[in-house]
Amino acid sequence: MRIILDTDPGLDDAMTFVLASVLTDIVGITTVAGNVSLENATKNALALVSSLDMDCPVVSGAHINLSGDSPNAAHIHGVDGLGGIRLPAHKRLASGSDVTEFLLRSSREVNHLWIVSIGPLTNIALAIERDKDFANRIAGISMMGGSSTHGNVTSVAEFNVWADPEAADIVLNSGATIKMSGLNLTHQLKSSDSWLRGLPDTKKSNMFRNFARALHDTLETLTGQREAALHDPCALLALTHPSLFTFQSRRVDVELSGKHTRGMTIVESRPSRAQDTGNVLVGYELETNAVLQLIGSSL
Repeated sequence: MRIILDTDPGLDDAMTFVLASVLTDIVGITTVAGNVSLENATKNALALVSSLDMDCPVVSGAHINLSGDSPNAAHIHGVDGLGGIRLPAHKRLASGSDVTEFLLRSSREVNHLWIVSIGPLTNIALAIERDKDFANRIAGISMMGGSSTHGNVTSVAEFNVWADPEAADIVLNSGATIKMSGLNLTHQLKSSDSWLRGLPDTKKSNMFRNFARALHDTLETLTGQREAALHDPCALLALTHPSLFTFQSRRVDVELSGKHTRGMTIVESRPSRAQDTGNVLVGYELETNAVLQLIGSSL
């Protein structure tokens, strides 16, 4: 499966890099401001690509969202985005390509291309705005974002959508095939210290384990529990191993202006409206034990 990974690394983004390096053919990495600044997102992506011996370009993308703001999640991922974990020195440089042109060109040149979006949707929205046919040329977008239930930045808004709701609105209404792995799904897949100890002793597994443990450290401080929902890996694994996930077509809209609800993904779930045409495949269930076993065997 050929993918572009659109990302804002980010500890769970870094775990997704590890899995993507063994489960997919990566056409390129595009970075976006989100968990951290664009500068740190690109720096982290380059370090990860080098450490994982990945042969693909890293293209630096949007440094602010469509509203001109630059939100971040440094309180979760650290100022550097990787929880202070230092990766080996390298000489990789970002591509000089314009991110929008890279996405559009790839959609023309690569057959059955999927975009795996695990950050704010700014880069993808900009590509759609420049060329509406982009959404029809790609196989689809598998995104980590949104929720059919609660949020995490606010009571109703998930971070990736909240960080650029205007971009999410453009993408969800683009006509592209979209698989949405929201918080209601991703909280079904959690790492624990005992599970991490059971992972194999390999280079990639140890990288994955170190990123997860750094996230456990942060969440222990915030919640008192040493476990972490594996949010971003769900968007990748739902694509590579769809039989382990349950998705249903639903109408999803993004709240853009509500004082208390900006960034909320409003998922139509009324039985009386079941006949309405959905614009998003919403993830509802995953086989937790099987997915955890899959991660272990992949590493």
